[in-house]
This record gives sequence, structure tokens and C-alpha cells, in this order.
Amino acid sequence: MIDAHHYSTFLLAALVLAVLPGPGLLYVLARSLGGGRRDGVHSSFGTLVGGMVHVFASAVGLSALILASSLAFSVVKYAGAAYLIYLGVRTLLSREQLHLDVEGVRGQNHAFRQGIVTELLNPKTALFFLAFIPQFVNPDAGGVFWQFVLLGTTSVVLNTLADLLVAAFAGPLGARLRLDPRFQRGRKVASGGAMIALGTYAAVER
Repeated sequence: MIDAHHYSTFLLAALVLAVLPGPGLLYVLARSLGGGRRDGVHSSFGTLVGGMVHVFASAVGLSALILASSLAFSVVKYAGAAYLIYLGVRTLLSREQLHLDVEGVRGQNHAFRQGIVTELLNPKTALFFLAFIPQFVNPDAGGVFWQFVLLGTTSVVLNTLADLLVAAFAGPLGARLRLDPRFQRGRKVASGGAMIALGTYAAVER
């Protein structure tokens, strides 16, 4: 199984990424602003379930890949590192602003079910798991499937905790996200920098 050093490093990286505003967190924020705290909480648990589906699906695929070829795993690992760096650079250079479609979610029911569907239909979640988690999987330690499940579950749980905090404090957070340009710039720098740092670490770490 995964050793304590790799897991603690992963935990720190996953925690940083969890608190940076991304599509899932913004979706929960929009649901909270449109339907109240209860909708936000239900949406958070919905994205949790959807995220876990991606975790197990990715774990099965990665395990099969490692069993087939260690070279193929190395290719995926370095491609994932390059993808993380690319995401970071794109985030830093992007001129897009965060947008909350509050009216689009106002009055909609079944927040839990919609959260599941939203996460399941987001291919970027699966791509991110396949880019991020393999950097911390050690094939030589055995139990690759369960290593992936442990790391993936940790990431999803941290994301959900961040979503629940957003649901609890949706009003002030929503106003700041919409109106504060300094927060917008800070979010891009923090998110892009974290992605680049993580991808660089993955590329040079042995």
C-alpha cells in the first residue's frame, strides 16, 4: 500500500486544490444561492457520489493498465504531469471570469440527484483524476487499485468538505466571487500556480 510520506504529500496537494474555486464548487455555490443552504448541502453530497463513481472507474482502468505494461503507466504518469502544467498555464493566461448562474438553478428540485448527474457528466473530473492521482501511486508497493481508491476517496472527501463550507457561507462568498476583481485575480494565480507546481513536482519526483 501507499507509504505515509506519499500520502501526506498527496493530502497537502489535494487540500490546496480542494479549496481553490473550480466547476464543482461553483455549482454548489450557485445551488446554495438559488435554493438555500439545504440545496447546497444536498448538491455537495450528490457531487460526492458522482465523484466516487469516477474514482472507482479510474481505479479499474489504471489497475488494468499497470498489469498490462509498466511502460504504459509511465506514459500516463508523465502525460498527466504535462496536463497539470498545461491546466495551470491556461488558468494563468485566461481572461475568463467566474460566473454564477444563480437564476438557472433557482427553483429546481432534487439537488442531490442533480449533483450526481452533474458530476458524472463532467469528463474533466475523470481526466483530472487520471492526471493527478497516478503521480502518487506506487506500483512497486502493490495494491494499485486500493491505492487509487484511497487517494481518490481522500480527494473527493476534501472537495466535499469545501463544498459544504461554501453551502454554509454562500451569501458572502457569492458576493465576493461576483464583485471583487482582486479575488478573481488571486484565484487565477493561486489555482494556476498550484497546478504548475504539482505538475512540475510529478515530473521530477522519483
